Amino acid sequence: MPSDTGDCPAPRRPARPHCTCNPMPDAPGARDMPTRSRTLDTTTPALTLVCVIWAIFALELLFPFLGLRRLGIHPRSIFGLVGILFAPLLHAGLFHIAANTVPLFVMLVLLQIQNSRRSMQTLAQIWLLSGLGTWLIGRSGSVHIGASGLIYGLLSYLIAAGFYERNWRSIAIGAVVLFSYGGLLWRIVPSYWFVSWEAHLCGAVSGVLVASWLRRK
Repeated sequence: MPSDTGDCPAPRRPARPHCTCNPMPDAPGARDMPTRSRTLDTTTPALTLVCVIWAIFALELLFPFLGLRRLGIHPRSIFGLVGILFAPLLHAGLFHIAANTVPLFVMLVLLQIQNSRRSMQTLAQIWLLSGLGTWLIGRSGSVHIGASGLIYGLLSYLIAAGFYERNWRSIAIGAVVLFSYGGLLWRIVPSYWFVSWEAHLCGAVSGVLVASWLRRK
């Protein structure tokens, strides 16, 4: 007779549902975000400075009575020292500012690519040295305005940095600048009376000095 106490099979547990979790696809453009971020980091300083220069130019056109151009560099005058800070932001007319905009933007972007960690330091040193040099050697009774001194400083710095630093990035950037804008260097000598060759010369010398000084650090 079968025993009443025989073992009964335990009820089977329901199988756990098996889940397969697939990673969600990247959002459109997600992989491009690092590239976009690098592009913004490279171009933002250049765009900012160019926009400030154009904003000041527009302000001068709208409110000429402000006399902003008086804030240029007056050689060897105490008041003219203020121009060391403000002269690169001021321009005499539409042709003047238009001629400076593209090379200034290009030079600033290349400066950021060449060494983003010290680009602002380099820009500040060239800005001050070129302005001080113009204040020292500029023609008496003249007022020097415009970003051309800064442009020549960046131009000579990028070329000299390729020579001093001897890395492929600096050499390539220096070669591009020399090939594209080297023709500007002839304007470091006196030419037209309305051209500030003093600012061009002091900018070019400042760029070489800064490149040499940074190499030793």
